[in-house]
Amino acid sequence: MQRKSGWEKQKEEEVKEEAGKKREERDKKKKQKKGKMIEVKKVAEEWEIWDKEEEAKKLVPKEFH
Repeated sequence: MQRKSGWEKQKEEEVKEEAGKKREERDKKKKQKKGKMIEVKKVAEEWEIWDKEEEAKKLVPKEFH
């Protein structure tokens, strides 16, 4: 069995640390993207409701608004 030198161990730790940072960053971006999608869905729903209300206003005479 061959032992690793100090600098090899240090390099290995740096690689693991870098991989962990990349994983955290990727997870953070996924959460942000998910949050943006939820916001877009809410806006779309609000527009649909607004469109329905506008259509209903067209059907009801103005004196009843």
